[in-house]
Amino acid sequence: MKHLLLATFFLAATSLGFAQEKAPKSPEVTVQNKDIKVVYGQPSKRGRVIFGTLEPFGKVWRTGANKATEITFNRNMIFGGKPVKKGTYTLFTIPDPKTWTVILNGKLGQWGAFDYDKNKGEDVLSVKVPRVPLTSSVEKLTFSLPAGAVVMEWDDTKIAVPVK
Repeated sequence: MKHLLLATFFLAATSLGFAQEKAPKSPEVTVQNKDIKVVYGQPSKRGRVIFGTLEPFGKVWRTGANKATEITFNRNMIFGGKPVKKGTYTLFTIPDPKTWTVILNGKLGQWGAFDYDKNKGEDVLSVKVPRVPLTSSVEKLTFSLPAGAVVMEWDDTKIAVPVK
């Protein structure tokens, strides 16, 4: 009986440990409205300085964690003042202290931005948007889709791309 109780406790403790390990640090999040859907890995700040350090200025970023962020348009739209056809694209950004570059790329299924240089010939468009400094820090990378914009906020930064 003692051995059975000990084995049951060991099995329960091991199962709990494995269950906790499988929870991703950067879960996949989907935000959508009737026209746009964004799917991204949601990293947390966890006390780090993000832009200019963890994500260097002037370097292409996957704009999320894990696989590259994807954005789907359910109809032809105007994104940052430029036409974009209905479809799904990989979304990259190039952070900068004042102006960010937002890139839509036609190559899907990319992991991070590691192969971006190989695939940049598939860029559909790029637009520049101002960086808006935030007065309070945002812990988790967050995309939102208010009327007329695709908005990204994280750490001390907010960018918004106008859409119609």
